[in-house]
Amino acid sequence: MPAPLISIVLPAYDQQGQLADCLDSILDQSFGGFEVIVVADPSPDCPAEVPQAARDGRVTVLRLSAAVGVGSARDAGAARAEGRYLLFLDSDHVLAPGALLTLAERVGGAADPDLVLFGHSRLHAGRVWPGAAAELLARAGAGREVFAPLEHPELFEAPAQVWDRLIARRLWTGAGLAFPEGEYEEVPVAHAALLAARRVVVLEQELVRIRRRHTVHPTGSPGSGTFDLFDQYERSFEALAARADAAPPQEREAWDQVARHLFTRMVRHYLFVFDLAGCVGRPARPRFFHRAAEHYQRYLPPGHRRPGGREGVKFSLLAGGAYSAFEVAKLSQIARTAVIGRGGAKAPAGG
Repeated sequence: MPAPLISIVLPAYDQQGQLADCLDSILDQSFGGFEVIVVADPSPDCPAEVPQAARDGRVTVLRLSAAVGVGSARDAGAARAEGRYLLFLDSDHVLAPGALLTLAERVGGAADPDLVLFGHSRLHAGRVWPGAAAELLARAGAGREVFAPLEHPELFEAPAQVWDRLIARRLWTGAGLAFPEGEYEEVPVAHAALLAARRVVVLEQELVRIRRRHTVHPTGSPGSGTFDLFDQYERSFEALAARADAAPPQEREAWDQVARHLFTRMVRHYLFVFDLAGCVGRPARPRFFHRAAEHYQRYLPPGHRRPGGREGVKFSLLAGGAYSAFEVAKLSQIARTAVIGRGGAKAPAGG
């Protein structure tokens, strides 16, 4: 039996009861050259049974002996995979109809790229919103069919996710990619994959829909916690520095551009988490803000330009470590919004 083209790695954590919908959206695909590796551990968030595995031979359940968390579950699934490409999904994702056929055709037309980046949408407040990377994908996809990441350094400004890209298994193993522990474990992996890739292609289509704000981790996952976000970006910048230091001098400016875009992504991510209700508790807010400000000063690359408008003001306040002024400005904005009646659903930031 030939090896599948795509191995879909799916941790079975199902706090919101959405795993069945995710699996159905995969098994209903018109393209059949895939396998699904559902990774379950003894966590109470994992179901005891996966009915789809009993009725469809393309679904395998990999049961782990210890509760390990999302990152290690993904690593275990990737190690078991036989496909030429890896697609990492979570239980609250659904694939668009025809998504796998679209990916297969893109892979074939581009002669086996290292990465295929594609669009996604988010279901939020009863409405569907395009992913935050849509404009970047359109810009990168408007040029060559296949490109190297240094040709489009702006892609490092996209949200760092692993479920909106197809990763060649040869890249995964050759670059020694693996998920660290933590709540934001996909951040350094997304960046490391892009840094290691040589041939990248883009699909502007929205192939995955996500039905939550950020990865839902099982209770008690190793290393989980909001503050691990800082550790993950430290890993990303360490990987970038290693690549840049080994590059020839003529590539120096290109790597500097990567650093500027990655820095912007980092700061936007910190501000998004800081502002997102329920992410950073009130007692921890000053410490989180000052940790983010320290990273701002540490990783600020030469030639970086702050965004304009209200976002630029936030960047400036963070750069100066002005926690009290930042909180006052936020409260003032909330008050202004209430006065002028800007109610209703708003697009989810950060993804």
